[in-house]
Amino acid sequence: MAKVAFIGLGVMGFPMAGHLKEKGGHDVTVYNRTAAKAEEWAKKHGGRSAATPAEAAKDADFVFTCVGNDDDLRSVTLGDTGAIAGMKAGAILIDNTTASAEVARELADSAKAKGVDFIDAPVSGGQAGAENGVLTVMCGGDQAVFDRAKPVIEAYARMVGLMGPVGAGQLTKMINQICIAGLVQGLAEGIHFGKKAGLDIEKVVDVISKGAAGSWQMENRHKTMNQGKYDFGFAVDWMRKDLGIVLAEARRNGAKLPVTALVDQFYGDVQSMGGNRWDTSSLLARLEK
Repeated sequence: MAKVAFIGLGVMGFPMAGHLKEKGGHDVTVYNRTAAKAEEWAKKHGGRSAATPAEAAKDADFVFTCVGNDDDLRSVTLGDTGAIAGMKAGAILIDNTTASAEVARELADSAKAKGVDFIDAPVSGGQAGAENGVLTVMCGGDQAVFDRAKPVIEAYARMVGLMGPVGAGQLTKMINQICIAGLVQGLAEGIHFGKKAGLDIEKVVDVISKGAAGSWQMENRHKTMNQGKYDFGFAVDWMRKDLGIVLAEARRNGAKLPVTALVDQFYGDVQSMGGNRWDTSSLLARLEK
């Protein structure tokens, strides 16, 4: 059992912190900007809530963060009330936010100045993966630090991998989002084409999903897409945030991402249709408007 702090109790962080307490058996203290959410978590899981990130992180062996974006991350980790200020030397800060590789390196430097280790550890698997404790976690950091953190992270994960130095976890998550964007657009176009051709989409998918066209998106989203239902996972607003990070990194490293840039624009069209909180499979709705 370790002493753990978890900062950020959104749709992902709330169940992830719960797994650290229930499955991992750790002593967990939580912080959330909306205090009522932290109190709700503490009541449900029997842990404690703290008034500031620094207070939550005090004496913790491992401090987890899972917030919205780079600025949110800085606000809960840096400064006098930030998590790093409250952390003891030798503790590990593990960031599950999907953020930039740049902010990961920035936080690693700030942590190092305090004698604290850092791992960027963005996750994939969505809300369902968080609730079921089967997330994929892509880590960046030193091997020795990763080896200490991995057994704790495994409380909410199915797969935990070290991808390289600090920042490599975030870069790997960017690749994950690049692949998802292209796959969902292809699936949306395929379903749209099939409908226009007068085919039975269920019969089509039953056949092609068993071959080279098969994917997680096809298996898990084709039914709801075909029904015009888009309330089953990762929201368009968050995907656009992630693709913005991807495209900014591509501008820095010179990568050419024409399809990703186009799909990002398509998601912008979905937002203009009022689909900000629709799930990412709603690219089909754009084709059918």
